[in-house]
Amino acid sequence: MTLTELKYIVAVAREKHFGHAAEACFVAQPTLSVAIKKLEDELGVTIFERGGTEISMTPIGAQIVTQAERVLEQTAAIKEIAKQNKDPLAGPLRLGVIYTVAPYLLPPLVKTMIERTPQMPLVLQENFTVKLIELLRQGELDAAIMALPFADQGLMVQPLYDEPFVVAVPRTHPWAKRDAVDAEELKSETMLLLGNGHCFRDQVLEVCPEMARFSTSGDGIARTFEGSSLETIRHMVASGIGITVLPKASVPDMDAQDGMLRYLPFKGDGPSRRVVIAWRKSFTRRPAINAVRDAVFGCDLHGVEMLEEAEIAES
Repeated sequence: MTLTELKYIVAVAREKHFGHAAEACFVAQPTLSVAIKKLEDELGVTIFERGGTEISMTPIGAQIVTQAERVLEQTAAIKEIAKQNKDPLAGPLRLGVIYTVAPYLLPPLVKTMIERTPQMPLVLQENFTVKLIELLRQGELDAAIMALPFADQGLMVQPLYDEPFVVAVPRTHPWAKRDAVDAEELKSETMLLLGNGHCFRDQVLEVCPEMARFSTSGDGIARTFEGSSLETIRHMVASGIGITVLPKASVPDMDAQDGMLRYLPFKGDGPSRRVVIAWRKSFTRRPAINAVRDAVFGCDLHGVEMLEEAEIAES
């Protein structure tokens, strides 16, 4: 049994496809398949059910994959321990960022990091929250910037900032000249949402739960359409298809009057999200985490409240 074989079975469990897993591991599919068959023969069990379009794990296979993830995490921890006597700010840091934060945070963050810690380049990956947590657990990422809540235990979490939500409407919309919008009013509008998998979609549905039903049925007093990114949705709103809810950092100028959109705050204590940085408890380069955190605090993000005094917690 080798660490490479364990890495392969974890990749197949994640991708549910031998070809995609091989691509993720940068090997040919026959190489990966032969290695997994060799491991199954050595253990005397079947880890994966072959057949059909999607690979599934056997019950014993699921247990083995879970243990393999732990082994890979501990292997990564050993490597980190070996680095303890070296400069923790020397060398790349693998940082994941969710899709709805990355386009707005990364430009100022990367610039600040280059200025402050040029010896620690960021290896960046955008992805869904679930995927980033999985990569963290497997030791393939060192840290990830995500939005609460997320369902995982055993990660250390440092709050970074609170970000309010705003409503975006076409400039021809009846609300365009208003000062604010009540969340309850959204259910009467055609709404544009991100597709499944985006945590921001779930957060918007919490603002107006009625949309959860309309987004699947397409009937009632409101309809919903889906987009693949916030920028795509922004263009759809500008074209007049409907309205949407956006995180405030994605809005360059709330008071802009010359564009195709108008941005409106929510009335009262409107909805918001808390953005955090998370890492494994076994990750020993804590000064590197602190460097990213402090760089985020130094970024100028539109309308967000930095949480420099927030305490670290375990998820």
